[in-house]
Amino acid sequence: MMTGREENSPATGAEQHHRALERLYVSAPINRKFTSKLHIPGEGLSRITFTVTPEDYHAAGAAHGTIYFKMLDDAAFYAANTLATDRFLLTTSFNLHFSRPLRAGSVTAEGRWVSGRRRVFVAEARLVDAEGEEIGRGTGTFMRSRMALSSLPGYAAGGLSGL
Repeated sequence: MMTGREENSPATGAEQHHRALERLYVSAPINRKFTSKLHIPGEGLSRITFTVTPEDYHAAGAAHGTIYFKMLDDAAFYAANTLATDRFLLTTSFNLHFSRPLRAGSVTAEGRWVSGRRRVFVAEARLVDAEGEEIGRGTGTFMRSRMALSSLPGYAAGGLSGL
């Protein structure tokens, strides 16, 4: 007995939007510098898995804060942009809290939309290491830009990622 969406049935509009956002992530030139993958499991949610290497370390032997910010901002941004199907969002502010040093290994940034649906969105994210320990968190405010998502090549079907 089949439950839920059958494997060959067409994707819903929301699922198409989520896959297009994943393609957009892949198409961003900055993401060529990081071994990372975005997955959007549903509205208001995002998950980025990435790998930290010693090349990401500061002089004291742990990941530089830029890694925390980039992954937390991206996870919160994409969680929020699942609710904005027409426009690209822009980060207007971001608060970051470091909990623990981040060392080499697999890390997950989990994003979650908190509030807002019209012009301003609030979303939060947390970083979790391979042992399940939280190592950082952040909250961002995002606003609609004038850029239509449909105008961005990475968002279009069959974009750079080939998804």
